[in-house]
Amino acid sequence: MTPRILKSQKEHYFFWADAKLMYTNIDTETSVSALRNFMNTKSAHLPPDFPNELFPQVLTIVMENNIFTFVGTYWLQLSGKAMGTPTACAYATIFYGHHKNNKVLPNFRSQLLYYKCYINDIFGIWLPPAKDKIMTWNNFKRE
Repeated sequence: MTPRILKSQKEHYFFWADAKLMYTNIDTETSVSALRNFMNTKSAHLPPDFPNELFPQVLTIVMENNIFTFVGTYWLQLSGKAMGTPTACAYATIFYGHHKNNKVLPNFRSQLLYYKCYINDIFGIWLPPAKDKIMTWNNFKRE
């Protein structure tokens, strides 16, 4: 038996991405809104006495007032979100999950045969549309 190569009916492109400067590019207002949305959709998994109003307020204070030490000196982080805090990874994961579910997937679902994320790393398979291939790809990358 001779092996045969089957041609796909569509073009497929593998892609991978890494969000650059992820923490420093997270907007506090948008991310706290994402957190509220996350808490509302997962409310059944939260304790009944969970402080739904207080928690986003405290998180905002932490993210906007990060003080850290460097070579025996103290610094106030003025741009970006608090890096190095115990909440930073979960905060970024919730924000990017919200962004993916509300911006990326609704706008590009028909082009994404496969799309997986792990914190700031993405792997996927892209199916170019019949028209405007380059523009659609560039819009996806920008988003």
